[in-house]
Amino acid sequence: MDTIVVIDRDAQQRACLESILKFIDYDNVRACDTDTWRKACEDPEEIGCFLVADNALEAAPELLQALKAHAPKAPAVLIQSKKNGVKTGKEGSTVIDRLRRPLKYQALTSALQQAFIYRESQDKRPQPHSPELFRSLVGTSRGIVQVRRLIEQVAGSDATVLILGESGTGKEVVARNIHYHSPRRDKPFVPVNCGAIPSELLESELFGHEKGAFTGAISARQGRFEMAEGGTLFLDEIGDMDMHMQVKLLRVLQEKTFERVGSNKSIRADVRIIAATHRNLEQMIEDGKFREDLYYRLNVFPIEMPPLRERTEDIPLLIKEIITRLQHEKRGSVTLTQSAVMALTQYHWPGNVRELANLVERLVIMHPYGVVDMRDLPEKYQVDPGELKEAMIPDRSMITLDPFEVPRLPRDGIDLKKHLTNLECSLIKQALEDAEGVVAHAANRLRLRRTTLVEKLRKYGIQRADETT
Repeated sequence: MDTIVVIDRDAQQRACLESILKFIDYDNVRACDTDTWRKACEDPEEIGCFLVADNALEAAPELLQALKAHAPKAPAVLIQSKKNGVKTGKEGSTVIDRLRRPLKYQALTSALQQAFIYRESQDKRPQPHSPELFRSLVGTSRGIVQVRRLIEQVAGSDATVLILGESGTGKEVVARNIHYHSPRRDKPFVPVNCGAIPSELLESELFGHEKGAFTGAISARQGRFEMAEGGTLFLDEIGDMDMHMQVKLLRVLQEKTFERVGSNKSIRADVRIIAATHRNLEQMIEDGKFREDLYYRLNVFPIEMPPLRERTEDIPLLIKEIITRLQHEKRGSVTLTQSAVMALTQYHWPGNVRELANLVERLVIMHPYGVVDMRDLPEKYQVDPGELKEAMIPDRSMITLDPFEVPRLPRDGIDLKKHLTNLECSLIKQALEDAEGVVAHAANRLRLRRTTLVEKLRKYGIQRADETT
């Protein structure tokens, strides 16, 4: 599915576009006109995208409808010389982008990359929601490696676990992983946010109630402890629980039994307790807001989640994991340039991994299947380009930057010398374009001396706008 099908009635422009694509290392190109395109692409599964140019667009939307019928998974990129748009029709092929002549290298490669990402996403089916939820546990930093090791150690036991850490660090993710890797994995995992339920209702929520136990109790109801029978009960934000409920919870932890509200019948509780909080419980004990005996009952096996600002080396891996998950869920995709990723590693992340996931999802909505540079990030995530610390990204291959960042070796091999020459020419042209033709500035972008770049321009016969610079 990596074949680009060029469709244009003008043979000269068609051949020119084919040459451009091959020059920038898109080798699988088939050029044809509006009458022969079906013969040129008999197998629709091989088609990565259609490039529909100028004269062929005179047949739109009929042509685009035919393309969609023949290869429904393959998107189209339109290339136009005229300013007026082309009506594609409601049933036309998926149009990823519209380009104007003369073609710009960056715009063309970005459009093709979006098209191939979209095409690849069409072959993927949404994956069932994995109970492992390792999304926030991805990384190689010392803190997150320690967390994974602690999960492995405690998962097989029934010990009560207390997960500490700031909001958004992934405490529920840790709890779900402990449950998933425990002998209780086939039983329910029941989460309760103690801070989101009014204190007067929390007792009924946890232990259930009998009919008539209080006003509005028109029928008996199971509590979360009964729902979690044989499994795991996750008490999130345990630090927000009032003292009255702390006493009742302590009794359940000690005696392994509880009573519904309005009943004197004891019910056996075969439930593993995992608690979590972003609060400093030891300070709350000193302030008289949390029971010390309950604290030690909960703190049998503590796990502390590191904030994202202390594991910035994991950010590239987290971004890749979040994007992959969005692709699998068919919610879209996006590509971040290296400067964008480096900028994100220098942000302080008060919302931790949750904030990072929200940002990536926002970028997917704002730049669907596009390339996001640092200047495309919301303002608070941007930094001065001179302050970017390149060493913050240990593995550049974690994030795809452009078609040349992670090249794939063709099955038939490659002329390496020619490929490197083409790559060098492309990067020089891109640097000149970014520098608006100023050779000195382009040389700085390429980390070359100005004289070295001038010699390369002469060697490859590349024209520059500023001949006097």
